[in-house]
Amino acid sequence: MTKPLHSTILGKGEPLLILHGFFGMGDNWKSLANKFSTDFQVHLIDQRNHGRSFHTDDFSYELMVEDLYEYIKYHQLKKVNLLGHSMGGKTVMLFATTFPEMVDNLIVADISPRYYSPHHQFIIEALNAVDFSKITKRSEVATILSNYIDEEGIKQFLLKNVYWKEKGQLAYRFNLESLTENIEEVGVALPSFTVFEGETLFLKGENSGYISEEDIPLIEAHFPNAKIRTIKNAGHWLHAENAKDFYEEVMAFLKK
Repeated sequence: MTKPLHSTILGKGEPLLILHGFFGMGDNWKSLANKFSTDFQVHLIDQRNHGRSFHTDDFSYELMVEDLYEYIKYHQLKKVNLLGHSMGGKTVMLFATTFPEMVDNLIVADISPRYYSPHHQFIIEALNAVDFSKITKRSEVATILSNYIDEEGIKQFLLKNVYWKEKGQLAYRFNLESLTENIEEVGVALPSFTVFEGETLFLKGENSGYISEEDIPLIEAHFPNAKIRTIKNAGHWLHAENAKDFYEEVMAFLKK
């Protein structure tokens, strides 16, 4: 591995490691992390090819699990609480089934262990339509993305990744080339017969289709000690759309 994953660490106490979703970064969790940090040492982690972490051509859940293992070793953490959203949820599920002895509690936000067919194509297309050699303003990026993306929330979420790489030169924080190339990897299923017997909480957004009734037997097969709770008035970005209920569910689970 080239170097440890980038992270922001807040607070003191038991470690709570938070892993973002596809095209996200740890910073997306800043306001919730501030609340969690009164009880936990919160690690907001950027996964490979995202945020301020290293860029590489290689991208898979096995590699992201390895990165997380190296991160935990580097920071000399023993048992950790893991919270992962979407792609980050897939990473923490695989990590917990691979290194169960390192995980205290597991929280998976709005993703199940099943296979998801690629469904981010319109986002990939929008992002690739931006030519940074011809663009000098963030507003120009927003205009191009608007041609492909109607939903304001998704657009703003993506625009958070646009930064000044150097004077007069905008860029994305994520490694768009590798993520475009490896889009198939994002939806892969948790390998069959992998089990984590520790305490596990699945949180699903009431208006999201990512966790369905049909997923429940699969979740229970991999995570026999799983509880599944619904966050009201929230879709896939449940932690942003109903931060209050999300925070309360996580704290009730961790403090039990």
